[in-house]
Amino acid sequence: MDRYLTVAEVTEAARRLVSRYPGAGRLRRIGTSRAGRPILMLSVGHGPRHVLVVARPHPDEPVGGATAIALAERVARGDRWSAATDPELVTWDIVLCLDPDGAALSRGIEEATAGPDHTLESYYRTAFRPVAAEQPEWAPIESRHLPESQALFDVIDELRPFLQCSLHNVEAGGSWVQLTRDLPGLAVPFRTSAGELGIPVQHGTYDALYWENPSPAVYVLPPPDSTGRLAAGSENIGSSTWCAPARYGGVTAIVEVPMWATDAAEDPSPHPEAAHVLRDLSGLVRDDGRRVTALLGKARGFLPPPGESPLRRVLEWMADGLYDLVADSWEPLARQAAEVSHADDPRRPTTAQVCSLDVVARRQPLRAAGLLLRLLEAADDDAAPGLHRELDALFTAWCTDFEKALRLRWVPVRHQVEHQARTVVAAAESALKTLR
Repeated sequence: MDRYLTVAEVTEAARRLVSRYPGAGRLRRIGTSRAGRPILMLSVGHGPRHVLVVARPHPDEPVGGATAIALAERVARGDRWSAATDPELVTWDIVLCLDPDGAALSRGIEEATAGPDHTLESYYRTAFRPVAAEQPEWAPIESRHLPESQALFDVIDELRPFLQCSLHNVEAGGSWVQLTRDLPGLAVPFRTSAGELGIPVQHGTYDALYWENPSPAVYVLPPPDSTGRLAAGSENIGSSTWCAPARYGGVTAIVEVPMWATDAAEDPSPHPEAAHVLRDLSGLVRDDGRRVTALLGKARGFLPPPGESPLRRVLEWMADGLYDLVADSWEPLARQAAEVSHADDPRRPTTAQVCSLDVVARRQPLRAAGLLLRLLEAADDDAAPGLHRELDALFTAWCTDFEKALRLRWVPVRHQVEHQARTVVAAAESALKTLR
């Protein structure tokens, strides 16, 4: 496997699997997207206990579809890695794509990241991520009710899974797992898999900077009343689809694998200039974000209105304070770094933590720039080409600097899939042991 699978390819692979293994697999529609696209679930096995796997919850994170099919194939073939993959004991229920509408707006991302040349530029030119209130896993946190979210809630209530695994990519960095409850048996196989495949593990991540960290790159959701330890905007995380299995004693694992890796992601040593670098990164995300917003301002008169354009909605959402929100969210870490006076002070931010924030600071303006470039390419206005050229020059320079600053290297898709699949199985085995 040398590239990600499209939603259509994942669906066809699921249909072929059902045909090849009669009686082992079933494919059914569990819901319908806002635009009328089917949300399909492939179930493999007949065990009384259920593992729920959710692929493509974010449309700009394409690895999950391939991982979903790899997992289904192994269970259907009878590859009993563990009790968790015994089809007589456990049924694997796999949502093939939770956000098909978003995936349609990221159409081309699979080809853009294929071939011998893997660049951030090609990725960000095709990637699309909706506003938070239109992300199926996240919308309930924003008090938004989407049919995609409801389809997942309904399946959770029907199956009562002892484990839910949400399959994610991160553009750059290392691999990590976020858990709604600790799974002690996961840490060793997770690290072993990453090491065998040459994937760094993320020691410190923006998404879980202040979460419990029982083992390297494994983070556990803090208690609901610990809002100060949650990322900005996630204070109502208990309402998310991630936390729903807890109603039935289940646990959720969010499994992140990088598209591009950097060794800095797993460097736990104290960063020698953390306070200075964090100030620079704060300025970077604000300044570059404002440059994109300034060009958006010049184009607003001829772009489609936000109500008609998901891309425009994202741009306006980002322009309305998101860059400042991101930068402000790590101010406590920056203050802590500034207060440290000794090199061996355990409060000094690590190189891996700073690396994680570096990725976030750079990707926010790039996401916006990629979307605006797409809108300008499609615009029928005399001013559009000039604005496109100006933004394209910034976009290309930012991508090049991103790759060089963090010394990024592409992780082969087959390694991303293999590591994610192994991690899911290890999580299932660990969660299953807690039930015995």
